[in-house]
Amino acid sequence: MNRFRPLILAAVAVAAGLLAYGLWTRPAAEPADAEGFSAARVVNDIEVISKDHHSVAHPEERAEVREYLVSRLNELGADTVKFFEYDSLVGPQNKHVVYTFDAVDVMAEFPPLTATADPTYLLMVAHYDSRYSQPMPKDTVWSYGAADDGYGVGVILETVSQALKYRQDWSQGIKVLFTDAEEVGMMGMKAIWENDRQEFDNVGFMINLEARGPWGPALLFETCPGNEKVMDLYAKAADSPFTYSLTTVVYSFMPNFTDFTIVKDEIPGMNFSTIADINHYHTDLDNFSNVSAKSIQHYGAQIVPVVEAYLTDEAYADRNYFKAEDDTTNFTIPLLGLFNFSKGMYKVINVVIFVLFLLVFALEGVRGRLKASKVFKTSAIVLGVAVLVLALGELVAYLSALVAGAKFKFFGVIHGIGFDNVVMIVSTVLLAAACVAVYMNGRGKAVRKASGSMRANAASNAAAKFAGNQLYGTLALMFILSAVLLFALGENLMFLIPLAFATVAMILYRLTSMKFWILCAIFFILLHAFSFLYALAMALTIGAFGAVAMLAFCDFMVLIPLADMYLLDTSKRK
Repeated sequence: MNRFRPLILAAVAVAAGLLAYGLWTRPAAEPADAEGFSAARVVNDIEVISKDHHSVAHPEERAEVREYLVSRLNELGADTVKFFEYDSLVGPQNKHVVYTFDAVDVMAEFPPLTATADPTYLLMVAHYDSRYSQPMPKDTVWSYGAADDGYGVGVILETVSQALKYRQDWSQGIKVLFTDAEEVGMMGMKAIWENDRQEFDNVGFMINLEARGPWGPALLFETCPGNEKVMDLYAKAADSPFTYSLTTVVYSFMPNFTDFTIVKDEIPGMNFSTIADINHYHTDLDNFSNVSAKSIQHYGAQIVPVVEAYLTDEAYADRNYFKAEDDTTNFTIPLLGLFNFSKGMYKVINVVIFVLFLLVFALEGVRGRLKASKVFKTSAIVLGVAVLVLALGELVAYLSALVAGAKFKFFGVIHGIGFDNVVMIVSTVLLAAACVAVYMNGRGKAVRKASGSMRANAASNAAAKFAGNQLYGTLALMFILSAVLLFALGENLMFLIPLAFATVAMILYRLTSMKFWILCAIFFILLHAFSFLYALAMALTIGAFGAVAMLAFCDFMVLIPLADMYLLDTSKRK
């Protein structure tokens, strides 16, 4: 074994983690005197907005927030600021309490300077009410709305401020809608949509901003049906993109809704949100002290260039421009950026990867490096253990909820477990250690079995064959799961990406004998896994830790034999 390879491998793993979690890949927060989008200026707005609770149960405090936002819109030079008042709305029941309230939506217009008689508008939406009372295991708490949705209204104000610098170049205008009573069933958006629909007639595109926790990257987690042209704009314009089309599929099954939900079938658009941490979401921890300037800057990095591209391109004057029939499949890999494919192209890419895998699998068998029976036996074992890991992950979630006194929800969002992230991280590390231990035990048995051979390189060959059988057994399972999910959901990146990188690396390794390709595969699989599994864990919370653990296990079962192949001293083999 090359003595430097373990150090190189460790450095690659650490670098992948740091890149995936945004140490170098996400923008740093800009100060208040910055010329471009400044998270610091947004933080200044949030400090005022989040001073007090301002839910539907706090009409006076909510009115103060509304007055502040109106003053800021006037400072920016809005041509008109309109109020839409709706009386005696009834919100959902919460612990036998029914909130009856008045709601006031605020809409401001910034038309282009060279406006036609009827210009098209970008609609930017965020809600200014904070969450009403939230029952927790030990108490009932109220949110200050610093992130949800102080981030949204603050980012909109700063984005409009940036856009006004090039207003002379606008072909379209901006409408800003600050909705009321979003937290009680999107009542403000429902009211204006049902009673004042004409306000949306000249809107061609919408950006909604939310915050499901104060930390982490800002995720484009939802788009409209038929998002092909919407995603083309995002792919062309956004800096530091972060999105997965899979999240739109997952979000459709979750009991969470936003203002965008009300209009997305009629108005094309994007929905952004941070997704960490659930214990700060809708609780008293959503306060100014927990605001993350770096997360706010990430909103700006994506949204500001998208807004500029939309406002300055005459093609978007057509209000139906973004309405399309087809959706895209898209995902981001830190460092590599955004991958955005039409459904047809994504299927072609899948077929190419499937063919390459079958080709390398067949060649490895012909060369005597694999035995099909052992490979498929490994596939069956990995599948069985993956199901067991899923069950154990849910058991960990259940026990965590039991200890914290929180209500357990199988594959559901669980509030009130203050140590949930620690539990998930520690459990995943222990899972990785267990996978390594089991793998090394099996490898040791294979080597000992071959140690009686008269061939000097028998032990090395046995170790290599064991690694190959383990790798291709897992990849064969991923091949099957990728095919099934592709035709069932159209989404299979969690299995396709490790399958693709490992397959290409093995082909290049066999062609060149350079272990560099194996190292590259490890790096990129880790880069994807760190980022994707983080997003999945934060979005679904510990309630779905079983699914996260299962996917992590499948990745481990690819990474461990790849690492073994990289570290294995091939000088003792033929």
